[in-house]
Amino acid sequence: MAVSKLELRGVGPVNGASVEAAEMEWALPKLEALLTNLRSVIRGKPEATRLVVVGLLCRGHVLIEDIPGVGKTTLAKALARSLGGSFVRIQFTSDLLPSDIIGVSVYMQETGDFVFKPGPVFTNVLLADEINRTNPRTQSALLEAMNERQVSVDGTTRQIAPPFMVLATQNPHDFYGTFPLPESQLDRFVLRIKLGYPDESTERGIVAAGGGDSALVKVKPVLGSDEVERLADVTERIRVDDILLDYLMDIVRESREDRSLSLGISPRGGIHLFRASQAMALLEGRTYAIPDDLQAAAVPVLSHRVIPAGGQASVPGERRRLAETILRDILDRIPVPV
Repeated sequence: MAVSKLELRGVGPVNGASVEAAEMEWALPKLEALLTNLRSVIRGKPEATRLVVVGLLCRGHVLIEDIPGVGKTTLAKALARSLGGSFVRIQFTSDLLPSDIIGVSVYMQETGDFVFKPGPVFTNVLLADEINRTNPRTQSALLEAMNERQVSVDGTTRQIAPPFMVLATQNPHDFYGTFPLPESQLDRFVLRIKLGYPDESTERGIVAAGGGDSALVKVKPVLGSDEVERLADVTERIRVDDILLDYLMDIVRESREDRSLSLGISPRGGIHLFRASQAMALLEGRTYAIPDDLQAAAVPVLSHRVIPAGGQASVPGERRRLAETILRDILDRIPVPV
């Protein structure tokens, strides 16, 4: 299937306004302080904390697909504390209703009017715990909030104030009583990451310290809401040369033509990879992206958007691993620009 650069028009000019040195001097200490906060709580997982910050810089949402007890909730709380913002955790269950997430209009007998009671989605960091345990109707209610940064109740649209980020979790090995997320909703997540088990020495220290709660108490805000938005603006102005965009488009095209995949990368996936490459470059202290940035972001950004062909893997965890393998094969056979 042919693919055109026009599909990525939403990313803006490839060679737009550049990032000035003064902006980098302001941004880099802020980002370092944020990473230091997260890594003081989530020990031994520098890449996972880095990817969460990439999601934040992209104004996106992150799906954490992992087993219970590895620190998913703690990571979300540490991010919320670092931003000095509000944090809400929703335990998703089969009987959760859309109104339990977005809110509901309540009739006030005293005034004879309906008053909107905001739901937990009106926050800065929302932890959607075990998101695949709720029904598709409720999943769809969260979808609008994630994609549009707004909710619609009784014909009225209400904006969610930035910054707004959803960290959703699911256990890839538990499929009893779950509702697998449809591709349309998976595509809304900028990244899918996994924490995994810590190494033995790190885990020994975590056990001896009694977990991450004591470290979490010490986390102080290092960014305000306006600063988060400013960092996202800086990210969007990281330079991406035409040759790197050509490389990105080669990956997109190859995913659609590869017979190992029944569903290739969507235009939204290409846009998210573009943005994540810019964020990777910023975290490296550069005002321009290079192929290494794109390669580092490719698997976390794209693996949940593609589907292996022929039902090669029905269990979510196995499907994820197979998708990652196919994407790495694609990356290996596409010439890297120099």
